[in-house]
Amino acid sequence: MTDTTGAAPRIRPSSGAAFSRIHGVGGYRPVRVIPNEEVLGWIDSSDEWIRTRSGITERRWAGPEESVSEMSVQAAGKAIAQAGIAPEQIGAVVVSTVSHFKQTPAIATEIAHRLGCGTAAAFDISAACAGFGYGLGLADGMVRAGSAEYVLVIGVERLSDLTDTSDRSTAFIFGDGAGAAVVGPSDEPGIGKVIWGSDGSQADVISQTQAWDTAFAKQDAVNGAGDEVKWPALRMEGQTVFRWAVWEMAKVAQQALDAAGVRADQLGAFIPHQANMRITDAMIKALRLPASVPVARDIAETGNTSAASIPLAMERMLASGEARSGDLALVIGFGAGLVYAASVVTLP
Repeated sequence: MTDTTGAAPRIRPSSGAAFSRIHGVGGYRPVRVIPNEEVLGWIDSSDEWIRTRSGITERRWAGPEESVSEMSVQAAGKAIAQAGIAPEQIGAVVVSTVSHFKQTPAIATEIAHRLGCGTAAAFDISAACAGFGYGLGLADGMVRAGSAEYVLVIGVERLSDLTDTSDRSTAFIFGDGAGAAVVGPSDEPGIGKVIWGSDGSQADVISQTQAWDTAFAKQDAVNGAGDEVKWPALRMEGQTVFRWAVWEMAKVAQQALDAAGVRADQLGAFIPHQANMRITDAMIKALRLPASVPVARDIAETGNTSAASIPLAMERMLASGEARSGDLALVIGFGAGLVYAASVVTLP
């Protein structure tokens, strides 16, 4: 029917769930364990130095069959099962990773297909160690806007592929793994306002040693000369990152608490990005977190897995009983960019 009133047409507002929450979480840790003793064969260091500096005793590195896709599918399968839904109910798959080396297509499309998610929207994001938090923010918006009933958020990394084992400052830090969460509708708020942002003025503080096209150009230049071009790796200015994380991220964490209307002593868990045990301890002090609040320390056995670290730590805390379903947890991720994201969530 033709509109004869002369009024300009208007877009019908979208509508979804009133609120969202995490319905299920799952993780995958590679089979191979790399203890500090093995790392000492690469660099001039000691087990005590590594533990004191980072809190890490061992990390997991993926084998040839443990691809970004395979680890994601394993973690996501657990999250979907815990959520009690069918894969075809998922309307979007969001994958955060910096270690899927194909520019296109997005690895999320392959993962969605392998899981049986039908025609779900699927895309990758690159937000480094804040990637899971960014994914939660996107998923919360999609569920409440009605563009997806359930959203699968995956953080996955094979950082062993980007580790320079001769670099004494980073060789002991990184690990591999995948963590996943299913976000869906809720009758009450289950994901607080995401406090996120970036400081591009410090983009060089954590970065890849060289761009891929630069590495390929160098390889072309030395072909046939017998020279070897170094594979791009991750580098980090440790002290700068430490100071930024301790002072600035404690403020962001407090903003997330304030936005959710929650006090630190009301938390059932604190799940920070597993970057460094000393950073975690400093943030606990800055937030005046009571000793009664359990804190994720998954880095000790898993290393720094970037986007995967928060969901992996969340899964471990729930499985061990350190945290309980229905508890409120403060989650915060921060890393290369420099980027950050924090929010208070209800644990599944």
